[in-house]
Amino acid sequence: MRSKMVLLLALVMGIISTVLFFQYIQQYGQAEDVMVRQEPMATVVTAREKITMNQLISVDVLEMTEVPEQGLHPSTVMTMADLEGQFATTDIEQGEVILTHRMKSEKEENRFVSRKVQEGNRAVSINVNYVQSVSTLIEPEDFVDVILTEEKKGEEEVSTYETSVVLEEVRVLSVGRKMIPPTSGTEEHIEYNAVTLELSPDDAREIINASYKGPLQLILHSSLIHEDNTK
Repeated sequence: MRSKMVLLLALVMGIISTVLFFQYIQQYGQAEDVMVRQEPMATVVTAREKITMNQLISVDVLEMTEVPEQGLHPSTVMTMADLEGQFATTDIEQGEVILTHRMKSEKEENRFVSRKVQEGNRAVSINVNYVQSVSTLIEPEDFVDVILTEEKKGEEEVSTYETSVVLEEVRVLSVGRKMIPPTSGTEEHIEYNAVTLELSPDDAREIINASYKGPLQLILHSSLIHEDNTK
C-alpha cells in the first residue's frame, strides 16, 4: 500500500514538473521575441548580387537591408547614392554589407592600371583603329594575338606585304581609359584608339619595334577557353 502511494506521488510530481517546464519555455520564448523586436535596427546598403573587384557600381547591384544597429561598423554605407559611380576594390559577396573603404572613385580607378600589372611585367599601349581593334569590341581582361603587316619593296619598287605573328595570347589591361570588363549587356559601348597590353620587358621592346615597321592588328581569343583554363 505504501509503495503504491509513493508511486502515485512520483507520477503527480512528474506531471507538475512537466507543466512548469513547458510554462517556463513558453515565457522565455516570448521574452526573447520581445527583446529581438526591441533591438534597434539600421537600414544599410548590401550587395544584391556578387560584385567583382574593379566593377563599376550601380544601383542595380545594390539593395537596402535591415541589420542590428549594435556592432555596426563605422564605415557602413547607409545610402545607395554614396556608391553611384564608385568602383569595388575587392570582391564583395551577395548579401554582404558595403563598407566605404572597399570602394574607390573614378579618379582613383584611372590610376589603378599600375596595380593590375603582374610583378615583372610591363604595361604597353599601341595605337589601333576600328578594324585593328576588332570593331572596338576588345575588352579589358581579353587575350589577343598581335599581328604585324610589313611592306616589302622588291625590284622596280614593287611593294609586297608580309604578315607575321609578333606575340600570342597577350592579356589586355585596358582599352582607352577603361580598365574593367563589362558587367552587363546593357553597358554603354565606348570607342577607343589605343589598347594597353601586359607584356614582359623583352616582349614590350619587340612590340614597340614592330610598331615602327607597319600597322599592328589584334586578333581576339575566345574568352570561354581562358575561363576554362582558370578553373
